[in-house]
Amino acid sequence: MPLALCCVSHSPLLDLPGPDAELVDEVGGALAQAREFVRAWDPELVVTFSPDHYNGFFYRLMPPFCLGTSAQGIGDYGTYAGTLDVPEQLAGDCAQAILDAGVDISVSATMDVDHATTQPLQRLLGDARALPVIPIFVNAVATPLGPLRRAAALGRAVGEYLASLDKRVLLIGSGGLSHDPPVPARATATGPVLDRIVHGTPQTPEQRAARQTAVIAAARDFAVGESPLKPLNPDWDRLFLDLVDEGRLDAFDDWDNATITREGGNSAHEIRTWVAAYAALATQGSYLTGVRYYRAAPALIAGFAVRTAIPDTDRTARANDRRRQ
Repeated sequence: MPLALCCVSHSPLLDLPGPDAELVDEVGGALAQAREFVRAWDPELVVTFSPDHYNGFFYRLMPPFCLGTSAQGIGDYGTYAGTLDVPEQLAGDCAQAILDAGVDISVSATMDVDHATTQPLQRLLGDARALPVIPIFVNAVATPLGPLRRAAALGRAVGEYLASLDKRVLLIGSGGLSHDPPVPARATATGPVLDRIVHGTPQTPEQRAARQTAVIAAARDFAVGESPLKPLNPDWDRLFLDLVDEGRLDAFDDWDNATITREGGNSAHEIRTWVAAYAALATQGSYLTGVRYYRAAPALIAGFAVRTAIPDTDRTARANDRRRQ
């Protein structure tokens, strides 16, 4: 069956005090359009490509990719807390297919996922448990990072596997675009913060509340231009969006990590989730972009974008005909 795609930025600030009503309403409107797209597609299975913010994956063992055969949301920033509906056998078969395709991926039988996974599920499906979901973690924060082209290889392997199923599948890519939020780095973190990102030391309710307060304060300062965080880069964001809209995914083979950090910020590497999702969709041939939303949103500390896409079956058929001639 053909695949469909919805890629979205995520931000804990969507559900926290701070952003003005106009911004929240505008972003909410774009997400509502994407939700209607999902409703019309009526998927039977969802596959998510999402990063993590040191809530489920830590430096004690940091894989570049990991697929969950069982998963639970941790409930950070007011998002869903509890088990997800992961079809264990199907997820395991998907992991095997990825390995058979030559892409190394880890497997977790009890994956913890944060708002990067659960927020899009809630916003697009109405309920994080509305549909069976196979969650795939894509490291985009913890250095060292592999080349961007490996995310595309992951996506292609997933797309080829999903094409063999008799199911309507929705691909979700969650992350990006340009943004440089106050995520700790191993090179500079100390004390309890270093313990958390290396060992996964559980946070107390007080520590989690303090972290949330710090994020709100950082966004407020960033929005008024009083922050050391790297500014958003709308020009770079639009370049990236133009490439995925036009199906020019091969261009990302030449994107190096240092340039992504310089142009988009430390967390701009979350575009890996979009590249993986689009590469999976592209295994079906050409595609058509539907919802196209973008706004540089300092109050969300993000270049915030929403995209939907479906295969362009007519164009792909014509291309196949030309190849046979």
